[in-house]
Amino acid sequence: MDGAGLRQDLARYIDHTLLKANASRDEFKKLCEEARKFKFASVCVNAANVAYCARELRGSGVPVVAVVGFPLGATTPAAKAFETREAVRDGAEEIDMVINIGALKSKDYGLVLADIQAVVGASGGKKVKVILETGELTREEKVISCALSKVAGAAFVKTSTGFGPGGATAEDVALMKAVVGDELEVKASGGMRTSEDVDKMLQAGATRIGASASVAIVRGATAAAAKKPEAGAVRRVGGY
Repeated sequence: MDGAGLRQDLARYIDHTLLKANASRDEFKKLCEEARKFKFASVCVNAANVAYCARELRGSGVPVVAVVGFPLGATTPAAKAFETREAVRDGAEEIDMVINIGALKSKDYGLVLADIQAVVGASGGKKVKVILETGELTREEKVISCALSKVAGAAFVKTSTGFGPGGATAEDVALMKAVVGDELEVKASGGMRTSEDVDKMLQAGATRIGASASVAIVRGATAAAAKKPEAGAVRRVGGY
């Protein structure tokens, strides 16, 4: 046990995540085995790994989440829509897309909206989470991107890719929740390693957590324990 005690109560909030480019098939197999064992909310993977994970998780009740336009968000709405349709075809039940950050910075809100709408339209009714990359944004840009996500028909707004500057903060989660209200949910991702981290995000208004340290979290990892690598653990660098 890694910390104060088992926190199985947190598992239902966590998208068990593996997004590093050099992850092997064995690592995805382990990811799915852990998701089955701990009953995580989902596994979150790049599109190329959706079909494999969907097969591994068949009958488990654990869905697969695919990332789209990840991690930069700098592809066209048509490209993101194609990626979304392919991911859904391969078995994705939810889509986590990255907004066009440059368009937001340029105040091209029509393009930002069209970008999100393209993914929502291509999802076939699956839940779409809109990744804002909050570490890149001003407070005003966070508010605007949340408002655009509402208009576009997204199901969630999400803080970060885990590949950009900074990660989730309770302050950002609270702001995002204040903007979207009860119409959308908030997913916090990036930098969470302990059950304490997760508790803070849930208290701030998040209802979903993106993490690669999911097993340590549900085992009750504390801040002190999180600094010590688990024996034999694979260090998942980048993206959560």
